[in-house]
Amino acid sequence: MVAVIKEGIKNKKPFLGICLGMQLLFEESEEAKNKKGLSILKGRVRKFPSGDFKVPHMGWNQIKDSGRDRSVLLEGVAWGSYLYFCHSYYPQPKDKAVIAATTEYGLNFASFVQSENVFGVQFHPEKSQEAGLRIMENFARLC
Repeated sequence: MVAVIKEGIKNKKPFLGICLGMQLLFEESEEAKNKKGLSILKGRVRKFPSGDFKVPHMGWNQIKDSGRDRSVLLEGVAWGSYLYFCHSYYPQPKDKAVIAATTEYGLNFASFVQSENVFGVQFHPEKSQEAGLRIMENFARLC
């Protein structure tokens, strides 16, 4: 599957990684030490630190403007929309320009990344009601 995914991305086909699919876009993860990611995006995936919040992060949380150009997948989705999350790890991109949206959960993390035709979301759009369905519809229009 790795060769097929990389070939599709190279050929500019839209690609959407959801949750672990987003995390696999990066070079490495604290979850699977000694294993490499797809290295589509530079950076690593880190575990949420223990603190005053529960890990895994489960439930509804807001997406916030990252300051970059708005992603086409967010057309019709307002900043501050609530989306459904279920994860213990978060991406830490080396290139901050790929961060399309952030979320606050003990720390501010990249919850949506985009680099050209590659999109990754830490939340689950398929479980996120109207806002999530709109993101999926926007992605389907690209295909």
